Amino acid sequence: MAAAVVVSGKIIYEQEGVYIHSSFGKTSDQDSLISGILRVLEKDAEVIVDWRPLDDALDSSSILYAGKDSSSVVEWTQAPKERAHRGLEHLNSYEAEWDMVNTISFKKKPHTNGDAPSHRNGKSKWSFLFSLTDLKSIKQNKEGMGWSYLVFCLKDDVVLPALHFHQGDSKLLIDSLEKYVVLCESPQDKRTLLVNCQNKSLSQSFENLLDEPAYGIIQAGLLERRKLLWAVHQWKKIKKDPYTATMVGFSKVTNYIFDSLRGSDPSAHQRPPSEMADFLSDAIPGLKINQQEEPGFEVITRIDLGERPVVQRREPVSLEEWTKNTDSEGRILNVDNMKQMIFRGGLSHVLRKQAWKFLLGYFPWDSTKEERTQLQKQKTDEYFRMKLQWKSVSEEQEKRNSRLRDYRSLIEKDVNRTDRTNKFYEGQDNPGLILLHDILMTYCMYDFDLGYVQGMSDLLSPLLYVMENEVDAFWCFASYMDQMHQNFEEQMQGMKTQLIQLSTLLRLLDSGFCSYLESQDSGYLYFCFRWLLIRFKREFSFLDILRLWEVMWTELPCKNFHLLLCCAILESEKQQIMEKHYGFNEILKHINELSMKIDVEDVLCKAEAISLQMVKCKELPQAVCEILGLQDSEVTTPDSDNGEDANVGMTSSPTSAFQSNSLPVLAASGARDDNPVEISMSPNVSRVTPA
Repeated sequence: MAAAVVVSGKIIYEQEGVYIHSSFGKTSDQDSLISGILRVLEKDAEVIVDWRPLDDALDSSSILYAGKDSSSVVEWTQAPKERAHRGLEHLNSYEAEWDMVNTISFKKKPHTNGDAPSHRNGKSKWSFLFSLTDLKSIKQNKEGMGWSYLVFCLKDDVVLPALHFHQGDSKLLIDSLEKYVVLCESPQDKRTLLVNCQNKSLSQSFENLLDEPAYGIIQAGLLERRKLLWAVHQWKKIKKDPYTATMVGFSKVTNYIFDSLRGSDPSAHQRPPSEMADFLSDAIPGLKINQQEEPGFEVITRIDLGERPVVQRREPVSLEEWTKNTDSEGRILNVDNMKQMIFRGGLSHVLRKQAWKFLLGYFPWDSTKEERTQLQKQKTDEYFRMKLQWKSVSEEQEKRNSRLRDYRSLIEKDVNRTDRTNKFYEGQDNPGLILLHDILMTYCMYDFDLGYVQGMSDLLSPLLYVMENEVDAFWCFASYMDQMHQNFEEQMQGMKTQLIQLSTLLRLLDSGFCSYLESQDSGYLYFCFRWLLIRFKREFSFLDILRLWEVMWTELPCKNFHLLLCCAILESEKQQIMEKHYGFNEILKHINELSMKIDVEDVLCKAEAISLQMVKCKELPQAVCEILGLQDSEVTTPDSDNGEDANVGMTSSPTSAFQSNSLPVLAASGARDDNPVEISMSPNVSRVTPA
């Protein structure tokens, strides 16, 4: 550490209003507040953290500017008197921020450790700077307790004065530092962040990769090491912030990883699958897919699933059909039949505002119109009571509630980038955006433990678009979040489970494709992460998502139908991926580029055909039965007494879509047969294909 030494370099982070609370020069019982500026600078492959006090009173005539005509190191020059007024104005402007980033650095003074420059006043003695390589840990303030502050502890056990962030933004500093070092919570104290404390096996894996000459890394120097460290940081963000990481960071991560690992030697391009598997497993701890056989896990061998039927879809349910299925008091007469029609064709848009409330559980299927009116009144009161909770929080109160501040900050950021090309949300000061914001803030009061996680705005947007009503949209969203809750929890248990289940289903359908993916370090199916996280919201057009979601909400034809949708998409892309010998990077790129290019009706047909094929299979593995919700007792196994077909059915909840006794099916030969073959099925396993 050095004191009061001015350094030059690229400014990575800069924040004024960072105070040291000191007893220096105090004249009362209160500590003196020493205002300063905190910077993180990059210079000659070294990262420096620098804090220095500001002058007590800033004379506008003495403002110092960086000369733009200078080279990489520029001199500070005093502002002319006539520029003094503009100076303060300019420093607060947007352009000034870029001026600072692009042109300002500091003239470096020669120094050695232990140099003690003279101090103009008592405050200057508090100046300090240190290299990030000397940082041991960072201690944070207790959540919700006053101003946020950070205490830096160096490796020689020097503890620097606490820096109090009166204007907030301490998390921005942490984010900036994490571009260069890995930070994680101390097991002993969650308020303490330890430096370079990544998982031991992961750390060892990186050391081995860095030290392996075959990968050309040993000569790569700090830049390549920094790329790898940056990649680790990005994978950590998948756990912290799955939405942002998967939406914008995936391709950058893989490019950095592979650029760093491959070097210039083509022979290094193919690495053992276990290396990438170990690396990826750190993103979602506890996720293990086909890496080894473990006790208690069923090994799925190749099974003949039989011929796959080709199904057709019907027209969307019309208002007339809906009306015919309601009685005089507004009850839905045949719920199972209505769900089947919605599953096979979706809904006419005019019906969605009403039908979605039933599909999402906001309205009970057996309720009367009068009962629903009373329910809406009750839910309206409940909603506005929760909304008032956050609306009535004053600015002063919010300063002492960091979680609420964080939720609001994330929501405001996400709302401003959610479906802005949709006319319902486009333009400035759009009322749709205000409603998105208010509903998400109110949800934080409804479920404060979960609060807001990035990606939830994507789930709300179509609901508000359809409902056109704040209260109805909120309660539909709350119901949808009941289904999606685990996707957004900190431990990401829902994502772990779904990726493992998807791998199980895909292996049953095509073990050869799974083996290929594993050979390309892609057995974890991380390229499906975004699909699962927000239910394909970014993969289909906005109108197609309305259709896809309402079909999935019927909970037909089986549990986890969305996983079969994933299988259907992957099957469609299998040929291109394997024939063109796509590797890890190419697979990710190819899957990401499918966005907005997938035919929703085609995928729904294929996924339903897969479900029919699996339901007919007599040797369906136990693991698959559990994933799809099939009753074990109704699945014929090779150990059946007579070997004859037994009834194959679905669990009682949800109700099966397969109700008729026979199914006109097209032979799965790839060509349409004008005289489709009639295939006999169990009474519980049939699919009515509309004319």
